[in-house]
Amino acid sequence: MQESRLEKTNSRFGRRTLVSAFLIFVIIPATILFGVYALDDRKYYFISLLIILYTMLPFAMVFEKRKPQARELIVIAVLSAIAVAGRAAFFMLPQFKPVAAIVIIAGVSFGPEAGFLVGATTGFVSNFFFGQGPWTPWQMFCFGIIGFIAGLLFRKGWLRKKRLSLSVFGGLATFVIYGGIINIGSMLMFTPTLSREALIATYVSGFWFDLIHAAATAIFLFILSKPMIEKLDRIKLKYGLIDR
Repeated sequence: MQESRLEKTNSRFGRRTLVSAFLIFVIIPATILFGVYALDDRKYYFISLLIILYTMLPFAMVFEKRKPQARELIVIAVLSAIAVAGRAAFFMLPQFKPVAAIVIIAGVSFGPEAGFLVGATTGFVSNFFFGQGPWTPWQMFCFGIIGFIAGLLFRKGWLRKKRLSLSVFGGLATFVIYGGIINIGSMLMFTPTLSREALIATYVSGFWFDLIHAAATAIFLFILSKPMIEKLDRIKLKYGLIDR
């Protein structure tokens, strides 16, 4: 009986992961590009809301066999609020923000779906303070995908709850994944035509910004990851949050 239940749980996790991966790596990029080319980058609110809708679908599958508890959703909302507040608190330091670090902690603590949800929501909500624009869907996608990958790697055992492991992953993920994708978005905001010369120029001009962002993520993870993850683990154990 217990083995059968475990197999069903693993099956559900597999379906969730496949749905999440399809939405994140296929549907969301296609939606962003649809906004760029078909809507002339003018309907970024609409595209942002679509991304949030896509993000909620796999997260809702966590609760396919039971009703969600309010406290489970509150913890996710609080993590998003902390990330938004952290971005606002460091507004005077360009790129030196704790957002990616908190998103990674969310993914490690509550799974890849929650990581993407926290990242995408943070990108959308925080831009009500920093300014909404065609860059918002790109930031939502970049923050979200880092949280998703962090949760996935942790589930697979390839990422550990150690400061050094999280800091190295966070720095590399922010520089390579966030920087790599957001630079493409920056280029498409100025020209809809992809060219190698324009892409190289965009990466070169954004190198130091991406490096500072990556260093900030590594530093914040080194400082925040242990106390935050320990606290979240105690909350999960006490209240039985997020059935995996």
